[in-house]
Amino acid sequence: MPDQPADSAVLALLRGPEGSAATARAAALLAEGADVLTGVARLRAEVSPELAGPAWELARLRERARPVFGADADRLFLTADTLEQAGRPELAARRAARLLADGTDSAADLGCAAGTDTVALTRAGARVLAVDRDPVARELTAANAAALGVDDDVWVVAGDVVELVAAARGGEVAGCGAAVLDPARRAGGRRQLDPDRWSPPWSTVTRLLDRVPRAVVKVAPGLDHDRVPEGVEAEWVSVRGSIVEALLWGRGVSATWRRATVVRDGTAHELTADADPGPAGAGPVRAWLHEPDPAVIRSGLVSLVAAELGATLVDPTIAYLTSDDRAASPWVSSYRVDEVLPFNLKKLKALLRDRGIGRVVVKKRGSAIEPETLTRQLRGPGAGTATVVVTRVAGAPTVLLCAINPG
Repeated sequence: MPDQPADSAVLALLRGPEGSAATARAAALLAEGADVLTGVARLRAEVSPELAGPAWELARLRERARPVFGADADRLFLTADTLEQAGRPELAARRAARLLADGTDSAADLGCAAGTDTVALTRAGARVLAVDRDPVARELTAANAAALGVDDDVWVVAGDVVELVAAARGGEVAGCGAAVLDPARRAGGRRQLDPDRWSPPWSTVTRLLDRVPRAVVKVAPGLDHDRVPEGVEAEWVSVRGSIVEALLWGRGVSATWRRATVVRDGTAHELTADADPGPAGAGPVRAWLHEPDPAVIRSGLVSLVAAELGATLVDPTIAYLTSDDRAASPWVSSYRVDEVLPFNLKKLKALLRDRGIGRVVVKKRGSAIEPETLTRQLRGPGAGTATVVVTRVAGAPTVLLCAINPG
């Protein structure tokens, strides 16, 4: 069934005893492998027809949320949009702990969506004012605060974030000493690349950072560094090699200029710089290729990693590093370099065939090639595997054959 935003009436039904029973039954049918048509049809026969579709959708969203939210997922009330927007709870807890580290005990969740930040702030010890213009967002936040047992410390109110931030005084917004803001960066199903078109817009972001020292704003990972206000720390966070959030920390929380945080196996590794470290040097390809984590690249801290590894860039414009040794580092993924050759598809296919390589993983940086297309073109009968890196070396299109396993 299509993802449709819930309304307050539907949420009220789902929160009641019949809704809970219907959602539990939908979850059981999903666990049995029922498809949407079968599942909804059986729910219509077993529960009230108006609950069948919403209960199925909620159970499906909880199933999607479970790998990220754990046991909490089975109590959360979600829509497709709020699940997509919701951050990882461990990262929300990390943000909340840092925001409240000075003992601040009140916080505003400005644009509360489904209330996942509200919950994290209350669990960190704050009384939280959850604000949103959208009645569904307010209902979701109230429902989730109650479901997770933190509603005694949560007040959910209707409000305009632009107006509240404009009225902020004395380091507080809406009477709270700390604030979290997550501007909506989509409209009509499309990503809004221009921060001035976010909701609330960029002017409200900068006003909040100016007026409330203990604030954190979630921004797009591709935010232009020139947009970051003076004295505001910008942080990029990645999990399993993908950037999951970018943050601007208010001046009362900022501790550095830029921060890259890489979460691996549940541990957060942090790389910081108090000022622009400048670019890394470039040099010839050596025995090992190192691919910096995206958080390191976006934060502009590749040269710090290069210095730590004794590495150089393969090209001044490409974020691949190379050194004589493998790196046991959270900041990079390393590949042994077996061959370096100019990019030529015909010769590359012949070389792979001669080496018995039939399956490849293609990586690229600084090249217009499509990895999926090249992967199909290089597929062959051999049992061996290899990583093929298409990039530029000293300005020239180049292929690096890495980690060849002849099978």
